[in-house]
Amino acid sequence: MPTLPPEQPERSGRSEHPERRLERSKESLLSVRDSHRARQIAESFGTDAERYERARPSYPDALIDRIVTGSPGRDVVDAGCGTGIAARQFQAAGCRVLGVEPDARMAEVARRLGVEVEMSTLEAWDPAGRKFDAVVAAQAWHWIDPIAGAAKAARILRPGGRLAAFWHVFQLPPYLAEAFAEVYERLVPEAPVNVRWLSGPPEAAYAPMLTKAADGFRTAGGFGDSEEWRFDWERTYTRNTWLDQLPTIGLLTRLPQDRLAEILEGVGAAVDKMGGSFTMRYSTVAVTATRNGAAGPS
Repeated sequence: MPTLPPEQPERSGRSEHPERRLERSKESLLSVRDSHRARQIAESFGTDAERYERARPSYPDALIDRIVTGSPGRDVVDAGCGTGIAARQFQAAGCRVLGVEPDARMAEVARRLGVEVEMSTLEAWDPAGRKFDAVVAAQAWHWIDPIAGAAKAARILRPGGRLAAFWHVFQLPPYLAEAFAEVYERLVPEAPVNVRWLSGPPEAAYAPMLTKAADGFRTAGGFGDSEEWRFDWERTYTRNTWLDQLPTIGLLTRLPQDRLAEILEGVGAAVDKMGGSFTMRYSTVAVTATRNGAAGPS
């Protein structure tokens, strides 16, 4: 799930009616419209780039294939490529991938694993006259100015080229989501973040992100009508594998180590009560559009 921006509505109390709690969760997600301004969070993931690379999941092969087959060629820009998780999947599908990444620590890992990376935000990046067949953003478009980013993509895409932004949205089992929320609220009471969205329906999480991206595509111009895609899947986590990924979530990347350790202890105890493992429901969702103009041969 993409990180929630730092400015959120007031958190709900534990005694609040469940329906009102869900409404507050939906309200908190609407502030995703301002997430591209939260640079201190956007550039915090490199604090443990090796963990990010190790623990974060990859993307459904069906999504990668659909982007590749729906593009006029195989030259791809991965905006906000991070450690290159998605970039390497596009490489495996036969693409030539150039990563654009503002965090030197993340870029270093991506390069070591075989991805060419240029250091920059997408908005400030100089493509030096190069053209591409696809611009993708895996778990990153919410950190990019939605209009400036789409305008840059329109300038560098060949006719018929594809812009695709996609995210993982996860839904924790209700008991584990409640345990996480209680631990977080107890240990980080000053944080104006509502984490109870973790147990809500995926639709409440991804709708604001897709709307923001699609509005940016349309406002920037140069693209046809946007489409939304969704791929559902599941992944089983043990206590150790979930606690390994948890510090890579933006809610936690900037916490002091002592508070992070307490949160992990509390969440770990909740996983233990579930038998030491659980199955996470994921939806990988995308918003995509093609550059106006006739597509050339692949």
